[in-house]
Amino acid sequence: MAKRKRLTLPPLGGFAPGPASASEASPAPASPPALGPGLAPAPISRVTGEAAATAALREVAEELGAARSEGRLVLRLELDRIEEGWLVRDRIGLEAEELASLMTSLSAHGQRSPIEVTDMGEGRFGLISGWRRVTALRRLHAETGEERFATVLALLRRPDTAAAAYVAMVEENEIRAGLSYFERARIAAKAVEAGVFATDKLALQQLYGSSSRAKRSKIGSFLGIYRALEGALRYPSALPERLGLALARRLEEEPGVAAKITAALAAAAPDSAEAELALIADLLAPAAEAASQPARPFVPDPVPEAPAPVHAPDPAPAQPRSTRPPAPAAELRPGLFLKADGAGSLHLYGPAVDETFRARLRDWLASEG
Repeated sequence: MAKRKRLTLPPLGGFAPGPASASEASPAPASPPALGPGLAPAPISRVTGEAAATAALREVAEELGAARSEGRLVLRLELDRIEEGWLVRDRIGLEAEELASLMTSLSAHGQRSPIEVTDMGEGRFGLISGWRRVTALRRLHAETGEERFATVLALLRRPDTAAAAYVAMVEENEIRAGLSYFERARIAAKAVEAGVFATDKLALQQLYGSSSRAKRSKIGSFLGIYRALEGALRYPSALPERLGLALARRLEEEPGVAAKITAALAAAAPDSAEAELALIADLLAPAAEAASQPARPFVPDPVPEAPAPVHAPDPAPAQPRSTRPPAPAAELRPGLFLKADGAGSLHLYGPAVDETFRARLRDWLASEG
C-alpha cells in the first residue's frame, strides 16, 4: 500500500514553514489576478452572446422605427391628438342611419381598418382619411365612456405635398364609400381655392386620375352647381346624377337662373332631400319640356294661286297628310331619350347628351360613313 502523506495546517500567520532543504523547494503556482470579492473573468462566449443580443436589439429598434415612419406599423393614438380639420373634408356630412350602422359595427367587432394620419409635431396628428371612423369612435366614447373607444388605430403617412394628401383622402373614399357628384366637385373646388391646384382641370385630373374621362366631365359639370348654389342647397349630397347634369346645363345656359332657384329654395325651405329635389325638378321642368320638343321647320305664308286656264289638266290629287300621332320618346338608357317625328328625323335629348356624348356620336357616325 502507498504511504499516506500527513497534511499539516499553516501557522496563524498564513505562511507555511519553509522547506528543510533546497531539494524540497518547488515553484509556487501563479495566483489569479484579484478582481474583487465574488468576481471572475467573463468567458469569451458570454461576451460574444451579449454583443450579438445588443446588435439584434438595435436592428429591431431600427426596423420598428423605419416601419413606423413608412406607414407599415399600426399605431394606437388617443382621439384627442387627432386634428380632423387638417384637410378640408370631402364629405359634407354623415347620415344618421349610416353613423348608427358604423357605431354598431365598431362596438361589436372593434376597428378593423386603421385611419391615415400625418405627424404634425408636438404630439398632434393631422387626419388624412378615416373621418367617419373617428366621428363614430368619438360618439361611442361620449355615450359609453369606455376607454376602448378613446383611441384609434392609425397608419402614419408622410405626403410630400398638400396635393398628395388630398389625393390620398379622395382615393380612400372612392374605394371605401363613394362620394356624391356634388361632394366630389366640392372638394376639387376647395382644393383650387386653397391654392393646392392652379385650375379646375388640374384638380380633376389629379384627384380623380383613376376615374374615366366621362366621369371627370360629370364632376366638372357639378362644379358649376357648387359655385352657384352651394349656400342655397340644403341637401346637396342627395342631388342625383341626371337631375344634377340637367341643373348644371341650365345654370350654364341661363346665368340668371341661379338667383331664381336660390330665391325659390329660400321661400320653400324644404325640410327633406326629397322635397328639395322635387322643387328643383319643377323649376327645370319647363326648360326640359321645351328641349324635348323637336324644332319646327319654318313654313312661309301661302301665296294665292292664279286661276288655272280652262285647258290646263287637273293637278294631281294631294296625298293626304298622315294622322298617325307621333311616336313617344324612348329612353335608350338612363338620361338618354330618342324621339322620331313624321319628317323622318330623329331627336336625341336628355341629361346624358353632354359634350362627351356628342363627340363620341360624331366619331361613330364618321366611322360608319
